[in-house]
Amino acid sequence: MSKLDQVLLLDPPTDLRFKGPFTDVVTTTLKLSNPSDRKVCFKVKTTAPRRYCVRPNSGVIDVGGSINISVMLQPFDYDPNEKNKHKFMVQTIFAPMTVNDMDLLWKEAKPDDLMDSKLRCVFEMPSENDKVNDIELKPSAVVNSVKAEPTAAAAPGEDSGELKKIQEKYKRLQAENGKLGDEVRQLKEDNMRMRKLPRTDHMSTNSTGLLAREASVTSLPSLCVVIAAIFIGFFFGKFVL
Repeated sequence: MSKLDQVLLLDPPTDLRFKGPFTDVVTTTLKLSNPSDRKVCFKVKTTAPRRYCVRPNSGVIDVGGSINISVMLQPFDYDPNEKNKHKFMVQTIFAPMTVNDMDLLWKEAKPDDLMDSKLRCVFEMPSENDKVNDIELKPSAVVNSVKAEPTAAAAPGEDSGELKKIQEKYKRLQAENGKLGDEVRQLKEDNMRMRKLPRTDHMSTNSTGLLAREASVTSLPSLCVVIAAIFIGFFFGKFVL
């Protein structure tokens, strides 16, 4: 009996590419899609299990469903002259009506029921242009990280220290505000006193003028009476004599 063709669709279909430098973990994604009308169990294997971490490395894909597999290459010293022979295999089987124990399912699976696909690993070092672009992008990343630092949460001790400083500064500002308020009130009082002084002198001068005018007006009838009495006496004496 011929072997069953792989029912799942793999993306990428043949190669898993990892882009260096390999001084840190490098992750690539493998997408598995199930176009069939049955659930499919899968399992991911590798020829170098100590060099890779796969999440998830097994599971069940529903009808018409898909799943993304993260394949993480561990850091290592890259040698371009070393030939890479790492490979992965995606093994699948149609799921039974109920799946209670995945390990037992794979252990009891018949070879004729298994389907598999193989992928090779490809290591790629960045080109010179990519390195230049990375160098140009790093300063902006540093600037962004520096800008983001003030928003980071401070430790509890730092919070209490900053709170005390703010409280002390608030008290100093309150005291200075009180002093400024007293100075403003004093200036207002001095200004009012200075305004009142010229006005009082002016009122005194006006009052004196008014009194003088009243005295002159009051003395005017008396003078008229005296003059009239003199004329009357003059004419009276003339007729009598």
